Amino acid sequence: MIISASRRTDIPAFYGKWFMDKVRKGFCVVRNPFNPQQKYHVPLNPEEAEVLVFWTRYARPFLKYLDELDQRGYRYYFLFTLTEYGYTLEPHLPPYSSRLRSFRQLSDRLDPSRVVWRYDPILIGPEYSYEFHLRQFSQIARDLKGYADTVIISFVDFYAKTCRNLSKAGVQFERHPERRGDRFIAFLRELAEIARSSGFHIQSCGESRDLSHAGVVPGKCIDDARILRAFGLRVPERKDPSQRKTCRCIRSRDIGAYNTCLYGCLYCYATSNSDCAKTFFKTFSYKEDSLNRYTPDMRR
Repeated sequence: MIISASRRTDIPAFYGKWFMDKVRKGFCVVRNPFNPQQKYHVPLNPEEAEVLVFWTRYARPFLKYLDELDQRGYRYYFLFTLTEYGYTLEPHLPPYSSRLRSFRQLSDRLDPSRVVWRYDPILIGPEYSYEFHLRQFSQIARDLKGYADTVIISFVDFYAKTCRNLSKAGVQFERHPERRGDRFIAFLRELAEIARSSGFHIQSCGESRDLSHAGVVPGKCIDDARILRAFGLRVPERKDPSQRKTCRCIRSRDIGAYNTCLYGCLYCYATSNSDCAKTFFKTFSYKEDSLNRYTPDMRR
């Protein structure tokens, strides 16, 4: 079993103490996001949890636990999102310099093959033009050169709550940037060239369009090929049926909960109300078996 920790929240940044308590106990409990009364017992011992895949935007709070994970025999790698939209879209992220330092520390501690850079999501609009992204992507690529070997990109999925949060903040955006045709393809080719020049293999995540002709191949975040290269472990290549059709990730079990991340990023699909997340965090105890006491469908 592969453990995803987590698409739904930032466990390394906010819930590391909870996660390690469950590691020591050997299991955690996960509620069905669509039926809170339905609970699943998920084993977390290293024999059954073959690989841990951590999703984060700031790993520093979790670095202190890596020695223990190693001593217990866990295999793991990180998907690290590093963007720089600024306060309007990412109001509660640590400063870029702190997140960059966290990424580098993690890579130094592990290996560049075990820390994947996600430039995700890409939002196109008047304030966030193609030129804006090319500048940001180029700067981050230079800052991360030698600290990762892969960058994964994807474009914003406009769920109803995403559009609501963006519109409420007065953020203008393009729903279908691909309709720009040649300019869209040129943008992707420029991203691909920047990535290659800094030593990154560039992949797309969850895109319905094949972008290979622009130099961006379809990728997987939870990736059997990466697991084989990093750990010499062969795992089933079967696509995860619980993910959207355009997702190519292999099967995993996510142990997170919607509406529990405190970053408040306006484009986020996993948190519809940052105040609700703050309230949850204030009253949460790391000793609870489940990361969520209740889990309404937060993807609406």
